Amino acid sequence: MTNLEQTQLDHLQLERLADQFQALSPEGRNVIMREALLVDAKVRLPAGNIIAAGASLEDYMEHYAADHCEWVEGYVIKMSPSSIEHTDLLKYLVHLLDAFFEFRSIGRLIVQPFVLRLPAFPKRRREPDLLVVLNSNPHKIERTFMDGPADICIEIVSEESVERDHGDKFKEYEQGGVPEYWILDPLRNEARFYRLNDEGRYVRQTENAQGNYYTPALPALALHVPTLWQEKFPGPGATASTIQAMLADQN
Repeated sequence: MTNLEQTQLDHLQLERLADQFQALSPEGRNVIMREALLVDAKVRLPAGNIIAAGASLEDYMEHYAADHCEWVEGYVIKMSPSSIEHTDLLKYLVHLLDAFFEFRSIGRLIVQPFVLRLPAFPKRRREPDLLVVLNSNPHKIERTFMDGPADICIEIVSEESVERDHGDKFKEYEQGGVPEYWILDPLRNEARFYRLNDEGRYVRQTENAQGNYYTPALPALALHVPTLWQEKFPGPGATASTIQAMLADQN
């Protein structure tokens, strides 16, 4: 067999394997990927439901990004369907932060799915649940992605995202220069707030005795953490009135 014939045979075998792999269920593909022997034992597959491997950035942006997927070193990770707790909390935060920016025009809120590119991780693209971008942020917001760190990244934890939100994303947002990272877990009624210190390391912040969290990024906003775990959230009108009164008290 000539070298050309061997190469052609290798390509045919790879194509057959690829077809067999794609025919598997998402769970089956995930198991196969995680059990595969890696050349470098230090390499770890990204956390989450992997639905494709070897994807280029162009392929990811064209076929996966709009469906709330993330891209890590060629792997495409599909975010899990949102639970009702996740959806309700997300809606409340959107109402809260949109109202804040309506009364204080110092920035904007961007809701998933929207791609975040961190220059420190050129082969990764994340889609935080929420991005807070202040007017002072020097990085450009393109039509389908933000080219640089947002001022605050907010992730709402689901059962399948615990490792990713507290591990992979924590590291990436920290090393990627995201000034502030909120991890909100409605399953465990736990909120973790982190800010970068002068050494570029995240330092955990705490709410005050009344349960309010304050950040210098959003002056006068009091995020009442116990409200995040309520079964029923205030509606958009009530939330806007609360924000208006909150800001009036600070004037």
